[in-house]
Amino acid sequence: MPPSVHHLLGRNIISSTTPSTAISGRFQQLPQQLRRLSSSRSLKTEKRGREDTATAEASSPSSRLTHVSESGSAHMVNISEKQVTSRVATAACAVHFSDDTAIKLIQENQMKKGDVLGVARVAGIMAAKRTADLIPLCHPIAISKVNVDLDVAPGSRQIEIRATVTCDGKTGVEMEALTAASTAALTVYDMCKAVDKGMRVEGLRVVLKDGGKSGRWEML
Repeated sequence: MPPSVHHLLGRNIISSTTPSTAISGRFQQLPQQLRRLSSSRSLKTEKRGREDTATAEASSPSSRLTHVSESGSAHMVNISEKQVTSRVATAACAVHFSDDTAIKLIQENQMKKGDVLGVARVAGIMAAKRTADLIPLCHPIAISKVNVDLDVAPGSRQIEIRATVTCDGKTGVEMEALTAASTAALTVYDMCKAVDKGMRVEGLRVVLKDGGKSGRWEML
């Protein structure tokens, strides 16, 4: 009996009692059946390959959350082996007003609580220095400089805020910049809420970071 017939017997495609003419007909169909079998195996192999690739990518350092340990618990990242480099980060956001009233009072320094832009600027600087007290897993950083700019956009009803933080350290200052910008915006909100209850703080984001292993990144 040909080996191929033994193969068909083993896969229950034919039985030992199958007539010879039927065996002959099924034997002629063998190449097509083997092609389907081979195709099925190829698809399974390709699927396993994709799954293995996805697993490898998910476990690579660049795709993992650095503040989550292998057991899934939150922890502070160990930066002891990192190199000290000059680092900078800039964050931005905006306070949008519902009408022109607040903008006019700010420009004329007529708000009852005082100089809105000046107070918000100092608040942003102070917040940057206290970031590690506010964000649980941030490292305390010896900040070199904090610069907070608040500008009334010409012809608009908004104040644009940008906060830039620099340091020489082992970890970046993105969180310090974000904290400075958002706190400055919240200070504007607090000082203006009596005259505009429809204000919105929008667009908080990092627009620039530089230094460290990953180098420079800038939002286009």
